[in-house]
Amino acid sequence: MRVLITAGPTYEPLDPVRFIGNHSTGKMGYALAEAFAEAGAAVTLISGPTNLADPAHPRIQTTRVETADQMYAAAAAVAPAADVWVFAAAVADYKPREVALNKIKKDGDTLTLELVRNVDIAATLGRTKRAEQFSVGFALETNNEEAHALDKLRRKNFDLVVLNSLRDPGAGFRHDTNKVTLLEAGGQTTIFELKPKAAVAHDIVRTVLARLAHSHA
Repeated sequence: MRVLITAGPTYEPLDPVRFIGNHSTGKMGYALAEAFAEAGAAVTLISGPTNLADPAHPRIQTTRVETADQMYAAAAAVAPAADVWVFAAAVADYKPREVALNKIKKDGDTLTLELVRNVDIAATLGRTKRAEQFSVGFALETNNEEAHALDKLRRKNFDLVVLNSLRDPGAGFRHDTNKVTLLEAGGQTTIFELKPKAAVAHDIVRTVLARLAHSHA
């Protein structure tokens, strides 16, 4: 089985020294790469900038990128041949329209940045998904969590969405733990308690493998 995983944040440059980014550590995506590799899969891990070392597992190949455009290009190259797609990266929704060639100097009391929308990696690849391919997305929500997650499931052609609520202490970015709810295209909902991200990754992998075994039966 071939698995494509995106992980970590993206950094969208403003100038040679500054960027727009987010607090994603990449831990969840890396834990998923390890869990899929332990289950026997060949994993391509496309990682934004993280402080994590490349996974040492021989079945994990890591590609490092910075921006959403780079992450999309790397994912699009691998996606057609992958059986499972896991979009665990926190991709910036917007990027600066123009990147300054030199450091932006302090000038005046305000600075206006014009941002343009980034490519939606999961949605764009979702339009090319074949029936036998299985796509997993992540939804990090703060309100109307399930409604937003199910909307994302439909719009991006996911088979499974992993919902994190920022209202749950210990869940989301900057934690070694996570508390997730799995929402499936078939209508099933599974709620897991707070646990280490490695254990969450195994729960997700078990669910994906069970659905694939069922669909191929």
